[in-house]
Amino acid sequence: MKFGYYFSPLFLEHDTGEHPENAERLVAINREIEKIVPRAEWIVPPDAAFEQIAAIHDGDYIHAVRDACEADIPALDLDTPISPESYSAAVRAAGAACPAAESVMAGKLGRAFCAVRPPGHHAERARAMGFCLFNSVAIAARHAQSRGAKKVAIIDWDVHHGNGTQHSFESDPTVMYVSTHHIGIYPGTGYEHENGTGAGRGFTVNYPLPGGSGDSTYLSLFEHSLVPHVRAFAPDIIFISAGFDAHESDPLGGMTITDGGYAGMTAHLTRLADEVCGGRIVSLLEGGYNLATLGKTVAAHVKGLMG
Repeated sequence: MKFGYYFSPLFLEHDTGEHPENAERLVAINREIEKIVPRAEWIVPPDAAFEQIAAIHDGDYIHAVRDACEADIPALDLDTPISPESYSAAVRAAGAACPAAESVMAGKLGRAFCAVRPPGHHAERARAMGFCLFNSVAIAARHAQSRGAKKVAIIDWDVHHGNGTQHSFESDPTVMYVSTHHIGIYPGTGYEHENGTGAGRGFTVNYPLPGGSGDSTYLSLFEHSLVPHVRAFAPDIIFISAGFDAHESDPLGGMTITDGGYAGMTAHLTRLADEVCGGRIVSLLEGGYNLATLGKTVAAHVKGLMG
């Protein structure tokens, strides 16, 4: 099964200054990944097309982000710093996710990991939030549907709830959004009663967890509830919003997952993908902020994807 690792040096140009979400995150990740995937095999992605981004985001908002970056405005909100290259990096991040999804759908790749920044799962249709400009996983899910996927599942294990992704698909029965997260922290959404609207009711599944939850809680949840939910939905492709800020060492998360826990969750999803959708998985980096541990944690996940 051929594996794709997507990275662009442009992601390092998104300058956030003294901020937890900074370019050193990708430096730390790449240092570990090159031990298992040679740099010569890394895939440099293109930019996403405007139309691909506009499948999720309002056109005026896309232009507003571009204009703010060109004007060197320091931030879009209190949590989301930007720099002149941030718009280009965000467009390229979506540009990694879309061809990864297309290649996996076409069978050119078995699975893929997109080492991207800025992250995306908090970005709303017309609002930047929580370090996020454009919602790359949501954009890629729509692109996968344009390439033949009738049903898409998005598993979000970032420690924070992906409000933007949920809102993108909450009325859509063709996209199942499943989130595990520390309840009561930013952004304050993701309660169990948030289960979709209209025709999409039942296709949003939230698992709000108390602080301190670790491997046993997450792996039991995956085995007994999350995986059966997704299996019954029978998606054509699985996306992972792969935040690593629920790690025991993360300064922002408050959870206690170990590298082994992330490997175990990855194993649950690869087995599920093999069962229901020909192994097709595309994983995208979201959070994770301990530079001393992040690279090894992501490498454990990538090794699992590679089989």
